[in-house]
Amino acid sequence: MHKSQVLFYLLLAFLGGIFIASFIPTSYEIIFVLLIAGIAALALFGYQKTFSARGLYGSILFLALVFGMGRFAQMDLSSGILIQFADRFIKDKPVQTTLRGYVTEEPAINGQTSQFNFRAKEIILPNKVLPADEVVKVTTRGAVFYKIGDTLEIQGPISRPNNLDPVRGREGSQRASASNGIDYVKHLKRSGINTVILFPAVSEIEYLNIRPAAKAVIGFQKTAATIKNNFEQAVNNSLVEPNASYVNGILLGSRQNIPEDLKEAFNKTGTTHILAISGYNIMIISWAVLMGLIFFFKRRAAFWLSVGVIIMFVILTGASASVVRAAIMGLILSFAHGYGRLYDQRNSIILAGGIMVFHNPFTLVFDIGFQLSFAAALGIIYLYPWIDRKLKNFPKAGGFKELLLMTLSAQITVAPLLIYYFGGFSPLSLPTNVLILPFVPAAMFLGFLAGIGGMIFASLGQIIGHAAWAVTTYQIEVVKFFAALAFSFWLFLCYQEQ
Repeated sequence: MHKSQVLFYLLLAFLGGIFIASFIPTSYEIIFVLLIAGIAALALFGYQKTFSARGLYGSILFLALVFGMGRFAQMDLSSGILIQFADRFIKDKPVQTTLRGYVTEEPAINGQTSQFNFRAKEIILPNKVLPADEVVKVTTRGAVFYKIGDTLEIQGPISRPNNLDPVRGREGSQRASASNGIDYVKHLKRSGINTVILFPAVSEIEYLNIRPAAKAVIGFQKTAATIKNNFEQAVNNSLVEPNASYVNGILLGSRQNIPEDLKEAFNKTGTTHILAISGYNIMIISWAVLMGLIFFFKRRAAFWLSVGVIIMFVILTGASASVVRAAIMGLILSFAHGYGRLYDQRNSIILAGGIMVFHNPFTLVFDIGFQLSFAAALGIIYLYPWIDRKLKNFPKAGGFKELLLMTLSAQITVAPLLIYYFGGFSPLSLPTNVLILPFVPAAMFLGFLAGIGGMIFASLGQIIGHAAWAVTTYQIEVVKFFAALAFSFWLFLCYQEQ
């Protein structure tokens, strides 16, 4: 067996262990028993008199699987100091706990409430201060506009998260966006969050003891957030609505300003996935930039220039963890496609996935963006060459054919995930996707240039914005047309039933 094959199957077994442990509760005792069984099998099949190559390989793969299960159990069973203060009551009243720390992401405002991640650095007790370093999800009433790095003192009841809406006490809106059926508790734990605080008293503080390394990270995040906000504003100044909100949606994942009727149109036509930041989106930008630069530079030089564009894009989107992971997947795929052979491409993708899953085992099952990125990568690696061979007699049209086929290949492989996560399959989804997906790279690329140009000169952004407006208007009108068609079809069925 080739070394690359050995690496592939070991990583596959490790991911398999993570996958199994994601659904089956696993304790350290079970892991220990499985580990002993694997070592015993390895010794048995590796012994000279009972040697079996298949048994030996199988034992090694089994140990890799157990290692994956153990890694998931380690993360799943671990808890910090804040969990010790969770769900405490005195005379049926929740105990109020005071925390000091700083905001790690900009608040998400949803109706009458706001949510943000808060890194607690100190727990204030009556007679002492306990050091801490954990993130807690905070829900407040009304709209708040804290910025990354703002130092706060929060006083409220700490509790364990559950799958119920904290405001209305029913399942639904607190779950992660587009996460039908996903455990909200695990979704939070994927981000390292084990506790939540609902409707605390919040006040700003001037001083908090933070290590220099943490200050440097906060400084980078604040700078990235500022650049993101400036870029978003530049897009708003360069395009009219709803095109500006649509561009910010496909580039930055910012959906809050997209009109509700347009969001509903995307839902009806099964195209909501376009608004989700994932490696799929980033690969589109990477490939569009690469195709454009190939006309002026050699392929490898164009690739490295596209890498710079992707890094800039990550900073513009705020450099959140999900975007960074998506960028890694997109860059790995682009690198493997430009430099590698088949085995190298396959191993590059699974190695990148293995590293990210080892760092955070919850990513595999509970991170939709990671799954979309992985599925899109597999489609481009395996399905695209087959489709390209079948359509080899079609004209290349200056690279448009290649971009179209890669987009469709990725779309086909992510389709099962989109059906599961975004609420089923609409018969109109296929024609809508076929008509608008080929133009997504152009919309993202032109929107990206309009934002960059608008940050330099407002008039430059508006000039480029005209081209972005034309492409995005076509896409929006196609989505609206098929959404209206779906509604008309529904009315027809209702009339027939009567």
